[in-house]
Amino acid sequence: MAESEENVVPLQIVKPSFLEPFKSKRGPTIAGVETLLTALPVIRIADANDFARVHPCEEDYWSPELCFVSVPIHGDKRDKLHLIEEDIAMTHLSAKRVRRFRLALATKPYDAMFLCIVPTQNLDNPWNDSALKAVEKAKTHWVQVTSRKAEGVEGYKIDPAQDIDAFPPPKWTTRTLEELIKVTFADAMIVNDDHPALRRLIGVRQNLS
Repeated sequence: MAESEENVVPLQIVKPSFLEPFKSKRGPTIAGVETLLTALPVIRIADANDFARVHPCEEDYWSPELCFVSVPIHGDKRDKLHLIEEDIAMTHLSAKRVRRFRLALATKPYDAMFLCIVPTQNLDNPWNDSALKAVEKAKTHWVQVTSRKAEGVEGYKIDPAQDIDAFPPPKWTTRTLEELIKVTFADAMIVNDDHPALRRLIGVRQNLS
């Protein structure tokens, strides 16, 4: 006898994350009435130059290790950070050129949010080690992170706020991390071998048509 239609469970297809190709292996509809979603700064916690907090939920607001590359931009003094698919990076670029780290949602006091670079490589390096310790501490405390280079010391100094309630608790956005990364890198994702940023990196003439 054929199975009753009432007992048939509809097949659910789970779409892969758009971040999947960028992962280092070797978004939904926006709801609510939040302000317009804009690109966030991508910086190290020390570059906040202020107290900072990092989102405590790693599962939802910390990315996996991703692949990045810095691309020189004509007319700009600073290179622009791009996401790059790992297969493309490994095919065309030296391993030294590719940067690998996680991104975590973070904020300065009064909800000035940014994407915080979380070290994942060379953790025996005192800079990376102390930066990672600072990020972990910032999940539960307001911390200010400063370089100790002027003292002749390699690494960062981590200073928690003297008062635990020195600043209001963060009002974390309800946007997903994927939404935040997608808008931040909207024009800076290398997803094919003909991407202008990749052509610039490997010295291939740009398509001007």
